[in-house]
Parts: sequence; structure tokens; C-alpha cells
Amino acid sequence: MSKTSDKGGASRRDFLKLASVSAPAAVAAATLTGTNAIAAPDTAGEGLRDTAHTKAYFDSARF
Repeated sequence: MSKTSDKGGASRRDFLKLASVSAPAAVAAATLTGTNAIAAPDTAGEGLRDTAHTKAYFDSARF
């Protein structure tokens, strides 16, 4: 068997070599860009509200 396909494309082994190199390189590039993450806004007090729907759900979910 030849290393390349009859269609002139790269072999499966070449693809796996490229994939194993490109994935860590993409992670390193994303890490080294230096952009800061934006924090989520403070949503204190906006949790689960105690309504009739939530009470019915919790009652039905009891074991």
C-alpha cells in the first residue's frame, strides 16, 4: 500500500500528525493572546424564585 491515497490527498497518518500538533498549538495561541476574561454581572438575589410552579415541581420530584 502506498502512503498517499490515489486521489492525491494526504494519508491518514499525515492527518493524525497534523492534528496532534495543531490542537496544542491552538490552545497555546488562545492562552498567549493576553485578553482578559469579562466577569459575569453580579446577579445576587436573582436565583430560583419560590412560585407555585417550583413548589409543584419539588413536590413531584420527591422520592
